[in-house]
Amino acid sequence: MPGIMKEGTRSLSGLEQAVLKNIEACKQLTDITRTSFGPNGMNKMVINHLGKTFITNDSETIVKEMEVQHPAAKMVMLASAMQENEIGDGSNLVVCLAGSLLFEAGELVKMGLHPTEIVSGYQKAAIKAEEILNDLVVYECTENDMRSKEKLARGIRSAIASKQYGYEEFLSNLCADACLTVMPKNVFNFAVDNVRVSKILGGRLEDSSVVKGVVVARNTEGDVKHLKKARIAVFTCSLGAQDTESKGTVLIKNAEELMNFSNSEEKEVEGLIKNIKDSGVNCIVTGSTVDDLALHFIEKYGMMCLKITSKFELRRLCRAIHANPLVALGPVSAEDQGYCSEINVKELGSRIITVFSQDEGDASGIATVVLRASTDNLLNDVERAIDDGVNICKAMGKNKPCAKFVPGAGACDIEVAKRIRSYGATITGLEQYSIQKFAEALEIVPRTLAENAGQSAIEVVSHLYAEHERGNSSAGVDIEDISGTSSESENKTLDLLATKKQAIKLAIDVVTTILRVDQIIMARPAGGPKVPKGQGHWDE
Repeated sequence: MPGIMKEGTRSLSGLEQAVLKNIEACKQLTDITRTSFGPNGMNKMVINHLGKTFITNDSETIVKEMEVQHPAAKMVMLASAMQENEIGDGSNLVVCLAGSLLFEAGELVKMGLHPTEIVSGYQKAAIKAEEILNDLVVYECTENDMRSKEKLARGIRSAIASKQYGYEEFLSNLCADACLTVMPKNVFNFAVDNVRVSKILGGRLEDSSVVKGVVVARNTEGDVKHLKKARIAVFTCSLGAQDTESKGTVLIKNAEELMNFSNSEEKEVEGLIKNIKDSGVNCIVTGSTVDDLALHFIEKYGMMCLKITSKFELRRLCRAIHANPLVALGPVSAEDQGYCSEINVKELGSRIITVFSQDEGDASGIATVVLRASTDNLLNDVERAIDDGVNICKAMGKNKPCAKFVPGAGACDIEVAKRIRSYGATITGLEQYSIQKFAEALEIVPRTLAENAGQSAIEVVSHLYAEHERGNSSAGVDIEDISGTSSESENKTLDLLATKKQAIKLAIDVVTTILRVDQIIMARPAGGPKVPKGQGHWDE
């Protein structure tokens, strides 16, 4: 290597230096996120490079804010991010499963198996696992079922319970309400961005509610604070007299000329506002500044005025009220006007908000979940739980003709592991060892759930295997029972089949990629020579 590479290049090769080092790095990442897995997962306090503090058990946030540098661990992190993008839930499952599979692969490597044989066995086991998962479906949610609040809430309850255990019933109903408000005719077209979250500090979590429309966290500009059947004009320009492009100097000789100068400007602004009022508009929303003179005439004609500085928030408001944003002041056609059943200015937790809400019969493109809690960290964590629930709703709509669910709480993982063990016994050759290890790796889900609940993982897993041998394929981990297991009829936890399949697929992809690495070549870092400690700069 020194003969063909630049000076300073480092090379690591062989099982000890490359394969096992990568496996160790990924295992360390898994050990961090494992304790945050499941309903009883512990919180992590992460302080990022900007000094911002995150207190959460959401693995996607933890891993992202930690800024992982090791290339192999970074690959596991990217697989977790892909799970978050595709499904919106199960990112911790990918990290745990990948770490467990790599740990078991490390044991096989030490026994003398070649990584290629391990990869081949893992891939066969993953295909078999997908077939077994299809047999374990216990609940189906059709397109018509997705319009039922109870059935939709049942599908998203488990995803929310893993983040906010104890509040899953309330939050899943809240989330289902918001999703049904903006559910399109074809559920396949459900958009996550149409469910917004507005966080307002103060009060209890039970005080949270769903608004059919948009909540803007600021006060109106004038004195009009309440409006019904509002016709709304949205402008992206400032409200006031338009500035001329050319610069000029006006010489005023006496008071009369000064009065005439200001009168012409007043007449122009009044004419613009009057034209808007004559169009049938009684509420003006702008994305820019509001001139004092313009505000005076808006008040004179009894209109409401609101300034929204964020262009993204302005777009969302337009989508909610079905308005077209205009770039210049003037009369507003009926097609460009938005409609809102009621606009109210309220005070929540010492914060002034403006609520644009629609009645039952009126269509709204946006639903807003108004969250209340005592601390900012709790608000952020509940927001992540709501986001997971909305993403599960989207994933349910993508699975046609119906969304399928398998038993949760580690039940399907134990059943898949049991059947893969039997499958591995029928395989001849060295691949059978990696297939058996794949089954052992799947035990990480019930094992982690039991450990995080303060139970004996060995006892819980052995009880689960005993239950499944009796034919109770839905028996899972009961975190509230001292025995640690629940029978088939008691396990009400459901996991989306697509989440499980995608997690196994991504975990296998990243594991096979890491196991195929047999050499690490690191070029010399860019920059000049490092100054030895204790010495000043050579110029000095």
